[in-house]
Amino acid sequence: MRIDDLPGELILWILIASEVAVFAAGLSAMVVMGLRDPVGFAAAHAQLDGRMATLNTLVLVTSGLFAARAERDAAAGRRARARIGLGLAALGGLVFLVLKGLEYARDIHAGIGMDGQPFFTFYYLLTGFHAAHVIAGVAVLGLVTIRARPAPVQAGAMFWHMVDLVWVLILPIIYLIW
Repeated sequence: MRIDDLPGELILWILIASEVAVFAAGLSAMVVMGLRDPVGFAAAHAQLDGRMATLNTLVLVTSGLFAARAERDAAAGRRARARIGLGLAALGGLVFLVLKGLEYARDIHAGIGMDGQPFFTFYYLLTGFHAAHVIAGVAVLGLVTIRARPAPVQAGAMFWHMVDLVWVLILPIIYLIW
């Protein structure tokens, strides 16, 4: 496959690759730190509630499906349907943020702060940075919904799929492996 064969603009692919690289670096650093303190990381991990992460995964994957369908609808000239799909994808992002906020509130109420065990420093930094990308993605989806033209919808969906991909990378490292 050549660069010219990729869907969307090259600059968007560069943005996506750089964002994934930043998250990969953070997750790699977390893994290295966890290998240096497996007992501490396991004890910290045991304090998390994986049910919220599971629910958030379902929400994001479903919203990604709506974004993909919106992209297909925009390409077929079905702008009204594309707007609905984009709206549902953005709504999924908002639900994700509410659930993440509830998870953070539970964690803070339980005394889990960012300045204690290094596991929680990575937990808050990585999931918080991801939440910032969800906010940006919701804004992008909202903007491309206005006209729902194929190229902007494709770009918005690509960014949203990057947000999904990053969550799928975060999920096992933070919620499953320790």
